[in-house]
Amino acid sequence: MLLLIPLLPFLGFVVNAAVGRRLSKSVSGGLACGVMVAAFLVAAVATWPLLFGQAAPVEQVVYRWIASGDLDIAFALRLDQLATVMVLVVTGIGALIHIYSIGYMHEETDSEYARYFSYLNLFAAFMLVLVLAANFVVMFVGWEGVGLCSYLLIGFWFQKPSAIEAGKKAFVVNRVGDFGFLLGILLIFATFNTLDFQQLAGLVAPMPREVAGGTITLITLLLFAGATGKSAQIPLYIWLPDAMEGPTPVSALIHAATMVTAGVYMIARNAVLFGHAPETLAVVAVIGAATALVAGTIGLVQNDIKRVLAYSTVSQLGYMFLAMGAGAWAAGIFHLMTHAFFKALLFLGSGAVIHALAGEQDLRRMGGLKRDLPVTYWTFLAATLAISGVPLFSGFFSKDEILFRTYTAGFPILWGIGVVTALLTAVYMFRLVFLAFHGEPAAAAAHGDVHAGGHGVDAHAGHATHGHLHDAPPSMAIPLIVLAIGSVLAGYVGVPHVLGGENRIERFLEPSFEAHGPVTALHEPMAAGPAEGAPAGGEAVPASTEFGLMGISTVLALSGIGIAAFFFLKRRDAADAMARRFAGVHRLLLNKYYVDELYNATIVQPIKRLSTGVLWKVVDAGVIDGAVNGTGLTVRGGAGLLRRLQTGSVRVSAAALFLGVVVIVGYYLWP
Repeated sequence: MLLLIPLLPFLGFVVNAAVGRRLSKSVSGGLACGVMVAAFLVAAVATWPLLFGQAAPVEQVVYRWIASGDLDIAFALRLDQLATVMVLVVTGIGALIHIYSIGYMHEETDSEYARYFSYLNLFAAFMLVLVLAANFVVMFVGWEGVGLCSYLLIGFWFQKPSAIEAGKKAFVVNRVGDFGFLLGILLIFATFNTLDFQQLAGLVAPMPREVAGGTITLITLLLFAGATGKSAQIPLYIWLPDAMEGPTPVSALIHAATMVTAGVYMIARNAVLFGHAPETLAVVAVIGAATALVAGTIGLVQNDIKRVLAYSTVSQLGYMFLAMGAGAWAAGIFHLMTHAFFKALLFLGSGAVIHALAGEQDLRRMGGLKRDLPVTYWTFLAATLAISGVPLFSGFFSKDEILFRTYTAGFPILWGIGVVTALLTAVYMFRLVFLAFHGEPAAAAAHGDVHAGGHGVDAHAGHATHGHLHDAPPSMAIPLIVLAIGSVLAGYVGVPHVLGGENRIERFLEPSFEAHGPVTALHEPMAAGPAEGAPAGGEAVPASTEFGLMGISTVLALSGIGIAAFFFLKRRDAADAMARRFAGVHRLLLNKYYVDELYNATIVQPIKRLSTGVLWKVVDAGVIDGAVNGTGLTVRGGAGLLRRLQTGSVRVSAAALFLGVVVIVGYYLWP
């Protein structure tokens, strides 16, 4: 059954890629959605014993793949508690995104429609291979596969230059991180002679923690380099905001259920390995906190609705890496799961807005959409409350768990950065809500296009005006409602003890972060992290401390909502005045700290100059072409000389024969 989970969407890709252009939209879209729903049902059946039966993990060796000397790699899939959470997220939320796409992409031609769904199926298939992999090589297949699919889907509208550039940017930036990831895999094999996750954990577990660096530290830093690319962390986060150039459901799939979660998952999968490299964990925590803060500040001033959400994703991924660095593996995966619900909902909700406004994405040209798009508004609001960490919503439980674990792990400064980021999250997310759904319809007011049926919209594409705004059709509305329910309820699997819960998801995931098997039977396995309510040192944290930390983050989240309401609902003139007063800071944030410009000046342009001025004109044209052309000229010159000996003239041949006879006879007759 494990093989069926990635195989079903892969078969959907094969059919749509091969004959999809000959199929109707209903058939190609129905096939793509059907295989994803089937994959979810198979995943549910396969994971049921682990979820409710306390069954042992299952491993399936599909076939022996690579055998050469000491290297023996099987194409093997493994389903444990960690993989259970991931396959249910990928197939469940992925299926909802596929269903949503039926309505969102209905204006595409039949062939483009089939191409879109084939890529979407392939994306899900590779992500499922990644999360079910039992060893690094199989994981690397899925790892590179999702990178390929991101390139194909971000650049899906290849007629747009911006989409082409964004796809290439995602591909190239990820290759930088993947180079480090591949070096880490090679160093693991050179050091431990295995690439199997379970065998590696068993070999590493009895080893002492590297307090002053070493091979494990180097391995984990290389693996983390790959994670920074896939999961868009400093310094390789720059590709993710541009990924919005693809269709909006693609953004939802990338940001919520697939690619960007791969780096977090990879670290959690190798918790024993990373747990033995505390210096690497400190780097992971610092990078995560810094990314969360930087992306949060940039999100405050962005005007494109999808770009705000993109920087929100980068920031939330920073929270997950902060959890990984604090050794709170379960808390990081818990936030990954809840984030998948509300971030998919936010992107799909923004897609419903864009769909209704005929392509408009600028928040400054929206407003007053609450009345005409009620389903979109209320579901979007639920996701916004969740990501802002408002109590009783899913994000409150998972985000507070990360902040609590960070504080008790001995990172008070990083905890402070985390709570400031929580404040920023509430501000920029409710800024988006107030600008898009509340107030007056900005586009209609600016162009005088208010009609009896609704608001006029001046869209980017041709400035088309709509007399009536329509809410999401059923194929789009149903996924929004289901995801809204998840955004509210998903957090209740991790209610902490201090609130009367059992934090069931932590208890469920804990075996995945330990070493198992006969190799580890002689020693005590490394724990996944501090026990519930205890810091890294093992001492219990008073309930008052936990309540205090929870109260601080809650007050800041509510304060962020209040700040957003004041500046963007009550006094928008005050927001404009603040932007003018702090014009330098505003310009810095609006231009994303000029990181892209810095990379362009220090990396891209020098490489282009080196490629053009040296590698092309000197090495390629001068040395390589010169050698090739010189060889041809030498042969040509020699052939020209030899050609003179074969003129084809009878007189010349007779004269040469006569001359030769004279020379030979003269030689023998010479005294």
